[in-house]
Amino acid sequence: MIIVMKQGAKEASIKKVLGIIETTGLQTHLSIGQEVTIIGVIGDKSKLTNCNIELFDDVEKIVHLTESYKLANRKFHPEMSSVKVGNHIIGPDTLTIMAGPCAIESEQQLIDTAHAVKRAGAQILRGGAYKPRTSPYAFQGLEEDGLRYMKSVREETGLAVVCEVTSLIAIEAAVNYVDMLQIGARNMQNFYLLKEAGKSGLPVLLKRGLSATIDEWLNAAEYIIAEGNPNVILCERGIRTFETATRNTLDISAVPAIKEKSHLPIIIDPSHATGVRNYVAPLAKAGIAAGADGLMIEVHPDPSKALSDGPQSLNFAQFDKLVNDLKPYISLESRTL
Repeated sequence: MIIVMKQGAKEASIKKVLGIIETTGLQTHLSIGQEVTIIGVIGDKSKLTNCNIELFDDVEKIVHLTESYKLANRKFHPEMSSVKVGNHIIGPDTLTIMAGPCAIESEQQLIDTAHAVKRAGAQILRGGAYKPRTSPYAFQGLEEDGLRYMKSVREETGLAVVCEVTSLIAIEAAVNYVDMLQIGARNMQNFYLLKEAGKSGLPVLLKRGLSATIDEWLNAAEYIIAEGNPNVILCERGIRTFETATRNTLDISAVPAIKEKSHLPIIIDPSHATGVRNYVAPLAKAGIAAGADGLMIEVHPDPSKALSDGPQSLNFAQFDKLVNDLKPYISLESRTL
């Protein structure tokens, strides 16, 4: 449940409510907004049955939540969150572009791509060092060597870097090299991995599962936040439907749905959603118009030779054109690159 304090509530009143709740052994989450202060209560609410908190000074009302996710819930945190990744802020005032290859193939490939996407306007370099592939015979990634290349490129270009992790071993390695961890669609409900990512201290980019509902996705985010890590960014990357014209079906409606239900930033990945490079630009525009806080775009020096996801990757010239074409849409939404 949440306790809504009156506008202009005195600090002493807020501390009194917090103290009463915590003496029962329940956890609290304090959200101080511009207009109202909210106290979230986590745990068995029956312990508060005889406390009569609604009668305390400066308490406006008590709201009981029906959703199972609490910390990711916008009722707990009415103002939209911003997450710092490296020196960049992902949030409601910016439009973040993460770009790079699906799989890191060599140091030179990553360096060339990093310089190209930075020139075009990207703020974060994405790259896969650990690649969970459908086929066991497909390229699985360079693992820690790939992470080393990411750190080297970050030092050379100043770009923040994000990489997918698939195990505790991968997390333990990645925290030494990257600015943000990515949990892929196949691991969205790997609850052990979510908890370990939450303990890492790094921001986490959480992709939606192949057939996950919005509530299942937000509950997955809750696992991360519950470990003391509030820095979660959601990524809509398409869901599995009966349609075969695209690799997946990009759920644009997920963007406003998340904005209503949660305070977490959300980006879209039109590359993985469609699997077709010609569809990336129009869906990127649609995502911005729907209110997305960012985009994740696959970029490769030569997509025809890519070891992973070449058909959906843009080359450098195509990516540069895309970013230029997106600028009016970004401006229309009162955001900045």
